[in-house]
Amino acid sequence: MSEKKSSPIVNNEEIERIIEQLPKIDYFWNNYQLYQWEGFWSTLIILKAAMVFKATFKTKPNDFLLASSIKTGTTWLKSICIAIMQAGNKEEEEDLLVKDNPHLYVPTIEAMDYYLKTPTHDLYNMLSPRLFHTHLPYRVLPDSIKNSDNCKIIYITRNPKDTLISMWHFVNNRKRLEDLTPLEEVVESFCKGVHLYGPFFEHVLEYWEESKKNPQKILFLKYEDLKIDPKKEVAKIALFLGKPFGNEEDLEIVLNKCSLERLKNLKVNKSGSIYSSMSIHNSAFFRKGIVGDWKNYMKPEMEEQLDKITKLKLQGSDLEL
Repeated sequence: MSEKKSSPIVNNEEIERIIEQLPKIDYFWNNYQLYQWEGFWSTLIILKAAMVFKATFKTKPNDFLLASSIKTGTTWLKSICIAIMQAGNKEEEEDLLVKDNPHLYVPTIEAMDYYLKTPTHDLYNMLSPRLFHTHLPYRVLPDSIKNSDNCKIIYITRNPKDTLISMWHFVNNRKRLEDLTPLEEVVESFCKGVHLYGPFFEHVLEYWEESKKNPQKILFLKYEDLKIDPKKEVAKIALFLGKPFGNEEDLEIVLNKCSLERLKNLKVNKSGSIYSSMSIHNSAFFRKGIVGDWKNYMKPEMEEQLDKITKLKLQGSDLEL
């Protein structure tokens, strides 16, 4: 007799029943509640969206999913992919990055209202190839993404110390001075894996291991490599997207469009909010963008603590961060 498969989570009653039994942390970093589902931590809104997304999403040919933990270069990767898709298209002269924030064109699935309403098998009305993003760990991606050749994945990660500092600034950006979370507390919870979309190392390693098994399906990128050799990395991304550059000029155009300095100073990224319901200003997605900024904030004991957990978690994985 074949094993009975569990039913997809698609109704509110089933979701609420599961959530009631989940581990929970109140007022995490003086900011929000976190729930643990499938081994990772998220807010209630994200959790509900993730459950429905996992149960209902179906891929289409030529889908591309950008994936990342938070504050590892997501906005930059989105911008690069948008520019690549436009590259060489003489009929589409308008620069989309000037017109609106990158998150509008490449939505983060669990951060949008789409999956908080009536479940559906389609993400949104887009012509192929569709380009979308998630911060969710590999383990909770829909089977239609993991098991299908229709959907390729581009994953980006970053040095954990710079990731942590960027995360700290991003969360504190929305708080009053008296509510700021001490860095010592952030380091402690990060090392324990208790933070939004955490644990960080498990998140990274899942995508890393899957990329080694199937490099044709998952392109694994490092933020630092993009900073050191953007020409090489952007060309790699374009090839993976099926949009290799026909000439050096098109590559240079994309590099210039997507320089962090240009993106940071675009009017559309200095004002307004793509996530108004979350009170996240567009400017919050663009800070320094430099490698090694953690040295300006961390005490030696914090550095040592993070180095130890990094070495322990990555041991035997052939991955260096």
